[in-house]
Amino acid sequence: MIRVGIAGIGFMGMTHYLAYPQSRGAKVTAIAAREPAKRAGDWRSIKGNFGPPGAKMDLKGVRAYADWRELVNDPDIDLIDICLPPAMHAEVSIAAINAGKHVFCEKPISLELADATKMVRAAERAGKLLMIGHVLPFFPEYAFARQAITGGKYGRLLGGHFKRIISDPQWLPDFYDPKKVGGPVLDLHIHDAHFIRLACGMPRAVFSSGRMRGEVVEFVNTQFLYDDEKLAVTATSGVIHQQGRSFTHAFEIYLEKATLLYDSAVIGGEPVALQPLTVLEHNGRVTRPKLKAVDAFAAELREVVAAIKAGVGSSVLSGELARDALAICQRETESVRKGVLVKIPKPG
Repeated sequence: MIRVGIAGIGFMGMTHYLAYPQSRGAKVTAIAAREPAKRAGDWRSIKGNFGPPGAKMDLKGVRAYADWRELVNDPDIDLIDICLPPAMHAEVSIAAINAGKHVFCEKPISLELADATKMVRAAERAGKLLMIGHVLPFFPEYAFARQAITGGKYGRLLGGHFKRIISDPQWLPDFYDPKKVGGPVLDLHIHDAHFIRLACGMPRAVFSSGRMRGEVVEFVNTQFLYDDEKLAVTATSGVIHQQGRSFTHAFEIYLEKATLLYDSAVIGGEPVALQPLTVLEHNGRVTRPKLKAVDAFAAELREVVAAIKAGVGSSVLSGELARDALAICQRETESVRKGVLVKIPKPG
């Protein structure tokens, strides 16, 4: 049994805590939280733009620390699950790795590329696994899309459009702080940047337009440019000021022999399937694949557990891939600020 310590009990910390019982091989044995109420199991203050509200938790048998350093140095923990603000990801990850722990860190990997590289190299030196919580590939619709792109059943990829929009998360005071959270591009759009990198490859450049809020991009439209000039990939992401639709994500993916459609949202507090996954085939046939209901976060954690047990890093959750996603997002922000196409240096 892999013994897990969760550092940071907010929306994602709670999400991971609730998912671990389904991970088949891992158990939360300790947490770290600054607030005494959270250490005592009162998580009712936690809010998010999807998923269950905060509630009281039975933490019997779970050690609770006020300082993440105590958690990292607990000798009875194998994996540190980091759900702290992004500005802390590098420091805590490297400390955990140096303490002999594997690390599963929520996205983004960090706010700065230099810190992301330090995290990757620290894990390599210590012989420990560093995995970053990009959960999108584990949602059934996105898993289907990835398989359709890489499997060849519908021919080669011609392009796609991805959408991810939320209402203003007014309960997060640091959301637009470039030094703490990083704003919508690094907290929200990076999911699609990661999926695009995973399924379509690393673009050579981006051209983005949008609007700023202070020092960060509030809303962005991006064209991803590839060496293959016939590959047309775009994305839209950011924050709207209305509170009626707290979350939506969607895609249209164009292949030689099929188009994949999907659009899901939370409207008025209720999940709504605006466009269930639909396949438009080249012969005119329209199908709606029957997908098995999956808790994507539990599936993600099963990937983490399997990687640790096998001693081999996850190709989907790798630090290198997460670092590429961060690089893409930083170039998009630069493109919005300058109003020009921005090239993306090759990784390495």
